[in-house]
Amino acid sequence: MSVTSEEINYLIFRYLQESGFVHTGFAFQNESHIHKSEYRNSNVQPGALVSILQKGLLYMDLELHVNEDGSERECTGPVALIGAHRCDKQAKKPKRDEVNTVSGRGNKRERKDSKRSHKQQPDREKRARMGVEDDEKEEDTMMDTDQVEDVSVVGTPVEPTVEPTVEPTEVKVIPASDAITLKGHTADVFVCSWNPSTPTLLASGSGDATARIWQIPASPHDTLQDPIVLKHLPALTDSNRDVTTMDWNAAGTLLATGFYDGQARIWTQRGQLRYLMSQHRGPIFALKWNKKGNYILTGSLDHTTIVWDATTGDAKQQHEFHTGAVLDVDWLDNTTFATSSSDGKVYVCKVGNTEPLKVFEGHKDEVNAIRWDPLGELLASCSDDKTAKIWSMTQDECLFDLTAHTAAVYVMTWAPREAASKEPRILATASFDTSVRLWDANNGDCLRVLSRHVEAVYTVAFNPTGTHLATGSPDHTINIWRVQDGTLVKTYQGEGGIFEVDWNSTGDRLAACVANGTLVVAHVKL
Repeated sequence: MSVTSEEINYLIFRYLQESGFVHTGFAFQNESHIHKSEYRNSNVQPGALVSILQKGLLYMDLELHVNEDGSERECTGPVALIGAHRCDKQAKKPKRDEVNTVSGRGNKRERKDSKRSHKQQPDREKRARMGVEDDEKEEDTMMDTDQVEDVSVVGTPVEPTVEPTVEPTEVKVIPASDAITLKGHTADVFVCSWNPSTPTLLASGSGDATARIWQIPASPHDTLQDPIVLKHLPALTDSNRDVTTMDWNAAGTLLATGFYDGQARIWTQRGQLRYLMSQHRGPIFALKWNKKGNYILTGSLDHTTIVWDATTGDAKQQHEFHTGAVLDVDWLDNTTFATSSSDGKVYVCKVGNTEPLKVFEGHKDEVNAIRWDPLGELLASCSDDKTAKIWSMTQDECLFDLTAHTAAVYVMTWAPREAASKEPRILATASFDTSVRLWDANNGDCLRVLSRHVEAVYTVAFNPTGTHLATGSPDHTINIWRVQDGTLVKTYQGEGGIFEVDWNSTGDRLAACVANGTLVVAHVKL
């Protein structure tokens, strides 16, 4: 085994080119005489230098944590190229080989794998309150999609105590002829995102170390073009190949992706790598563009958030307020953002400020998600402590503590709303208790309980007009509900667990990520 300075110089030169340092690369090429080297035309995979450094870190990690007898010392502290390593045993990550779910390998965020390794059963008291016996419920959960249209009770009001009856309604099963199955990924598809300006352009991210950009045909019967494949760096192991998160800029011209290797990337619509952003020392769990499109915010297992300058790919500011993994981030405006963490805290920060603007404390377990409401006045958070909370920047305590769920609240989303609207400000929360709840954020009341899933609900998404809500679960089912009365109006039975659903900008197509390595795009007529 030998390494020459010429090889190292060429890898550095390629790194400078890939990172957009054109002038620096030109100067380095002339000073190191790369243009005269035997390697000048070598075929080197993009990101080769970073990949080699990562493998070196892996060796350092093994060297630090493998005992003489071959046993491994538990540690989640990051091993860095610069700086001393400090072992951290308090934030033990669940091992992926311990996960055994009916829908396949765990979700995009490894921190949840252990919680997804068992089915979440409906609460018996809730079922008794609905007047449904256990044996009837079990029979009901086993019915096929041809029987779904016989359902009569689909949305259960919480108030008053004597609940009004929901009139029987016809539930339409979305036929296979109205859906397109996108095949190409070789592992579970975890994330998807429609382009905000081109309603036929869909991006997806998978555990196969790739993201893909799909051009969806106008009709399910039209020919589907091959997707543009966005190849990420070779992962260190087979279990660390996840594209964990993605987001389009508001103009729809650039796609940002976060990867398990701790690097974020910016791509063009045509699949060209614009910038490779490397500063995190752990997997990226959350990534968001600001509204202007000049900053990208990332949150990582390494406890930090980074604001990136999207015009240069450089890190503008790194915040280290949290003491646990950063699980979610969300922008309030172009410079103010919120972050949530496994430490149970929510921070509100501003670009350029070294101290947070606000610290929201109240959750008793890790905070899975945070979302600013459409008007930018309220911040919602949800947690493993079975609650969601609504906060205001005008006070330290939460405005409303939403405590009706009986298991971890995993995701949530706000209904679209105009400032002049007199309709309730609606927040949807989804839980491992198999239910989705709709809340009025003006008074904290629960408006509806949507309870037709038989396993944990992983994903919820309002259509662009806010009239309907789509939900997905490992029970292989996508349900579409009418928000006004909580009625289940459409359902789709997939061939694997549903990780994420997303509506396109025109609201006529719904995409779903499936655990069998495919995406489903349904043409929905509401």
